[in-house]
Amino acid sequence: MNILAHAYLSGTDEGLIIGNFIADFIKGNPAHPRHGLSAEVQFGISLHRQIDQFTDHHPLIEEMRIVVRPRCHKYAGPAIDVFLDHFLATRFYEIAHQPLSEFVGGFYEFLRNHRDQLPDPAWRMAGYMMQNDWLMNYRFLEGIDRSLKGLSRRTAFPSNLDTAVNDLKENYTTFGGYFDRFFPDLQQHVRDFLTENCPDVTHSI
Repeated sequence: MNILAHAYLSGTDEGLIIGNFIADFIKGNPAHPRHGLSAEVQFGISLHRQIDQFTDHHPLIEEMRIVVRPRCHKYAGPAIDVFLDHFLATRFYEIAHQPLSEFVGGFYEFLRNHRDQLPDPAWRMAGYMMQNDWLMNYRFLEGIDRSLKGLSRRTAFPSNLDTAVNDLKENYTTFGGYFDRFFPDLQQHVRDFLTENCPDVTHSI
């Protein structure tokens, strides 16, 4: 899953939101003293990794990767992550019972108010995200295309992510159906994980 899904699946707990957002910038054990993270933020990182692991091993997501792999090879996974955020953005009110614009505005404001808890690389990414309003633009194929082209410029090897939106266009209905079947499974997995590991957190997903 990509930024929008991770933000939504964090619910309203501050530590979960921060940890989930910075997780890709924290290597190794988040509890290591060198990171200086609170227990709540550490758990948010663990949640992020749980979400990624569940997504990576879900059979419906593997079916999507099979379609994209001839074009993107080992970068099929990142392409699918962006595709999934597109479908979440287009269905956000139905899933979250909240306008996407309201959620995104609140998330951006949260990040600005907690800038001191974000590693510098995470804050730089947040700045680009807010300046270009990535999360609202995920609703549109043009926004997805821009995100994929941006990812393509940052890959170590040729990825063809700059043309991956064509796979989304050609398989739009099928991929949308996969998302509709997959996302409730992911929500339940997150609820179960939080209930087992952090029962004091109020579930809002």
